[in-house]
Parts: sequence; structure tokens; C-alpha cells
Amino acid sequence: METKELINLLEELVELPRETEWVEFKVSNYDPAVIGQAISALANSAILYDKNNGYLVYGVEDETHDIKGTKTYISELKLGNEDSIPWLTNMLSPRMDFRVYDFKYKNKKISLIEIPAATTGPVKFKSQAYIRISRHTKPLNNYPELERKIWSKTSQGTFESEIALSKLGDTDITRLLDIQFYFRLIGIAMPNNRDAILERLSKEGFIKHRNKKYQITNLGALMLAKDLQEFDDLYRRAIRVIIYENKNKITALKERTFESGYAVCFAQIMDYINDQITKGERIGDSFREVIKVYPEVVIRELVANAIIHQDFREGSQGPKIEIFSDRIEISNSGKPATEPKRFIDDNHTRNDKLAAFMRKIGICEERGSGIDRVIDSIESVSLPPPDFQETPSHTRVIVYAPVELSKMNPKDKIRACYQHCCLKQVSNDYMTNHSLRERFKIPKANASMVSRIINATIKANLIKPEDAENKSRKHTKYVPYWA
Repeated sequence: METKELINLLEELVELPRETEWVEFKVSNYDPAVIGQAISALANSAILYDKNNGYLVYGVEDETHDIKGTKTYISELKLGNEDSIPWLTNMLSPRMDFRVYDFKYKNKKISLIEIPAATTGPVKFKSQAYIRISRHTKPLNNYPELERKIWSKTSQGTFESEIALSKLGDTDITRLLDIQFYFRLIGIAMPNNRDAILERLSKEGFIKHRNKKYQITNLGALMLAKDLQEFDDLYRRAIRVIIYENKNKITALKERTFESGYAVCFAQIMDYINDQITKGERIGDSFREVIKVYPEVVIRELVANAIIHQDFREGSQGPKIEIFSDRIEISNSGKPATEPKRFIDDNHTRNDKLAAFMRKIGICEERGSGIDRVIDSIESVSLPPPDFQETPSHTRVIVYAPVELSKMNPKDKIRACYQHCCLKQVSNDYMTNHSLRERFKIPKANASMVSRIINATIKANLIKPEDAENKSRKHTKYVPYWA
């Protein structure tokens, strides 16, 4: 804000009959912890009172609202050898773009801190959230009803819309984000006009324009960053690919981290993985046949899903692809938003904006989660069924290399039967003895083998006959337990 705007705002605030839950006045007390607690409290109170910002003003007496001036500008405060503003920023979570304005009012020093209202839940200082109760700053956990209201009011906020970097000029945007690649991705010519470029990025939700400066959102950084190392809170979200020598993690042959935004590096990741999982077989003296161990579409969809379904509030690691001699494991942070058994029919997306852009540029399926396509592709080449796993802090998908049916363990056969039944259900069809026999490539003479797998899957309570009254096993149709 310009000085004139700041003076007008100051005069407006001191006209209030008293301090409010979203405005606090101080003359001194420069303890950074006091300032941090006040910022947390004002951000949390502002959202409760439907204010865009809260204000902490140094240089105004809290009882009389007399403008006395302050001895030291807030931006000049030190904490040891460290400036107080970066320290405060690091102590606040989630990261927020509060602004400190130092100016003079009738030759008196004023520091005004403009604090955006909480957007994605309570703002915490040193892992503790605060709230303004009348004129006092109190721990929020003493007021559970107010905490519930804050969560309710901020439920529409998303990690994607939060700010990754702020106070940027237009040249910073082009330096940090791969703008040319973005326009190639969406298939249109890049405008010659700088404002038109920035407007396009703003409409995508990649940047925001505030107080004559620009901000890059988490969405913009995660999708288009030239280098995620430039973003302190996001660089660990880079995708890693690790290749192991055998079936265990004892010997890692190589590891590569892709440090650009997901949209920028996705094709490179897929090329790199395909190079690792493609085998060549010599036939005769000169001809070499290229063999794909895993269908490319399977890996593509699962890597895209790992990106889309990350829980950005859980941990700090990005998706990880681990390639073993007998399998590929693809994992992402956070427990799944739905039960793993229901992945094939579930359309829930944890990060809607991220998913929408990845679908827009053709990285993943337009509909649903793409897991039905994964299962269909795996069945088409007779691979073992993928294993969708949930851990306390991660979601993991394991894709197995070819294994003969006779060497599959009973759990693998049951899982394959269940997934086949789910695939039929979402395709508006039914699983039958015949369809499962085709999935396993079992000759008709060995049909009894299929019946045993079906019976075992029924006993596991994963499938059921579509018509419970039908007594003919030969023509029975089956549906998943949830149908």
C-alpha cells in the first residue's frame, strides 16, 4: 500500500470505539513471540468475523487510541542475528503472506501488520493456535466451539490455493515458472503481451496479484516450477525414482529426483521409467525384439494417481516410484481418501484443481480415477493383480511382473477375481465363470480351477451372486460385495 492509503487505514482503525477481535493496538512490547501469537490470533479471529484481514498496529495506545508513535519499526527487529520477519514467517503454519508496513504519521513512527484471515484451518504459531477473546489473546484449544467454527469457515480452502512464494515481480514469475512450456501444453500460442500472459496464469490459479506484487500458488509451483528447490515448502514434493538390483532394498542401483513441476517433468519421468522396465531380446543374428514388462498405460495412470491423491497436509515427501526385479511400487503421502478395495469405482479426488489441470493437459484419464483402465490393461496381458495398500501415512500400489497362475498365492487369485468382478461392474456387465477363465487364460477343460477361485472369493466376502435364487453355477453372474 502507498503511504496515503496506510494513513487512511490507520485513521479508520483508530476511529473504532475499542480494540476488536480483528484489530490490536500496541505502543511497544517487541517480543517476537508476542507478535507471533498476535498474528495467529488475529488471522483466526478475522475469519470468524468475516474480515479479509486482521491488523496489528504499533504506535497506537490501546485504551485511548491516541497515536503515540513507536520507538522501533517492526521490520528492523532482530532475533539474535536473524531478522524477526523471516523468523516469524517460519514459525507460522500454514505459511502465510502477512505484510509489515513501516511509515510515519505526523512524524511519528508507525508499524502496521496486515494479516490475511485464515483460509485452510486455524493459523498456528509454534504449533499452537491462538484466538482473540475481546481484547485478549488466548490459546484456541481453550475454546473448542470457536475452533470448530474456524474449521467450518475454512473448509473450502485448499492447499493448492495457498501461497508458495509472494512479493514477486512479473520477471520473477517468468524466471520461476516454465511459461513457454505451459502454453505448449495447452496447445495455444504464447501471447506477446505480458499482461495477457499473467492474466492467463491467474485464471488457471497459478498466480495471484496483490498490492501491485505477484504471488505463486502451490498449484502453480507444483505444476510449472522450473526448479522446486526455489520453493522452500515444496522442494521435498519432487518425484523420486529408485531402481534396485533385486527383490529387496539392499542394493539400490541408481536414484533420480525430478525437481521441476509435475506437468513439466511428467513426460521425462515416464520415459525414464520405461527405459528401466523395457527389456530387449535377441532373435537370430540381428533382430532385437523390445519387450514391455508392464503396459505403459498402467504406469502412467498410477504415477498420475500418486500425484493427484497426495495428502499435502501429511508428511513432506513427494510420490516415489521404486523398481524391483519382480515388481514396481508407487507410493504417495497420506492415507487414501477411500477404502483401497473401492478404488476401481471411486471418483473422489483429493486435490481437485491439480487433478483438473492434469486432465486438461492429457496426463491422466478424464473420468474417474483411471484405476478401471489400469485393471483392464493388466488383465489384457495376464499380469498378476495389482495390490492397493494403505499404511498409517502412505498409499502404495504394487504392480507385479508376469507370474504363472500356478505360482500365484491364494490371496493373489482372490484379489484378481475381485478386481475382475469390479471391472465388469463398472462396465455395466457381470463376471461369470467364462469371463474369469478368459482373464486367467485357463483352458475350458480346467474350468473347475476357476470355480475354486470364485468360491474362495465368495468366502472372503468380496463377491456375491447377482441372483441369490439362481442354483445353476454354470450360468451364475457375480457382482462385487458393494453392488
